[in-house]
Amino acid sequence: MRVIKLVNFLPRSQTGKVLGNQLLRSGTSVGANYRAACNARSKADFISKLGISQEEADESSYWMELIIESGLMQEKLVQKLLQESHELTAILTASLITSKQRKSKSKI
Repeated sequence: MRVIKLVNFLPRSQTGKVLGNQLLRSGTSVGANYRAACNARSKADFISKLGISQEEADESSYWMELIIESGLMQEKLVQKLLQESHELTAILTASLITSKQRKSKSKI
């Protein structure tokens, strides 16, 4: 929800629209793919969906960094959400590593 609110506060310039649309897509995709991972039909499906969620969280960080660096929004207004995106990326990365290790051990 915070991603949606941030995008709604971006300027309606061409750059604001493009970066906002990209952030909106990646930011909302994190939760959608995590939800899909929680309902996965197999370990491989879980890992795949979790991987997509991790990639989208990282991509969201990228778009927020561009929003700050381009001057579309002050860093102090984006910083907490950017930090959360970095934390989610780290959590999802760690979960992926653990899931892949458990999957490979179950094949032994």
